[in-house]
Amino acid sequence: MTTHPTLAQIDRYAAGDPGLDEPSVWAIEVHLEECPDCRARLAGSTTVHTRAVIEQVAMRLDREIAATPVAAGPRWSWSVLRHRWFVGTLLPWLAMTATVLACAAVLGVLWGGLPSLVLLIAPLAPLPGVAVAWHRRADPAWELIAATPAAGLTTLLRRTAAVLVFVIPALVLAGAGTGASLALMLLPCLAFTAATLLLGTLVGVRRAAIGLIAIWTLAVIAPSLLAARMPVVLAAESARSWALVTALLTVMVLLRANGFRRLSHHD
Repeated sequence: MTTHPTLAQIDRYAAGDPGLDEPSVWAIEVHLEECPDCRARLAGSTTVHTRAVIEQVAMRLDREIAATPVAAGPRWSWSVLRHRWFVGTLLPWLAMTATVLACAAVLGVLWGGLPSLVLLIAPLAPLPGVAVAWHRRADPAWELIAATPAAGLTTLLRRTAAVLVFVIPALVLAGAGTGASLALMLLPCLAFTAATLLLGTLVGVRRAAIGLIAIWTLAVIAPSLLAARMPVVLAAESARSWALVTALLTVMVLLRANGFRRLSHHD
């Protein structure tokens, strides 16, 4: 090709005009390899063509957006609450907790010489539920939730709160006829919950709950039943100490918030 292609030919080549025959396309391409001026014209023609295509796409999108009804905003539903605050696998554990508390209350009435069983097991009441509140084997949606910003401490605190909402009234009902101090039932319960969360950043929540249950059973419950008397740690004057311990452990849990991002590696 000895002459420069016309601007119209370059525009048709840039636009991919199917009406441009193959010999002409081949000749233009060969010429463009040797002519910087025509390559500059091609660049300008391509820019114009690209802008035209973008404008057409933008106009089409505007029409489609205008014709599409506005989606409704997010609404609270049972599904949202269930995944954020609760998981179905908690139900058997909560039912077991209620059953154990009811049995403890009945045994306390039948065997009056024993210390209050409800008071002895009150610190452990929420731990089975907390152990499975945020655990890969107990949550069918673990992979989905673990990849969201709500994973870790946020989800664990929400589900722990859901467990406490169930356990605390159950404790109050079970201890109503025993004459046990309400403060000595609730404060150790909250303290052990906070301790489980705190230790969970180190060894996993499930392991922490199992360990605390074993230690309290061997160190407090068993000796108290053998001696048939209430332990010193649950005496009336210990309520202030439990309140202080609960507050301290809660603050430490919040300070260790980053540790909950690695819970999946421990459990």
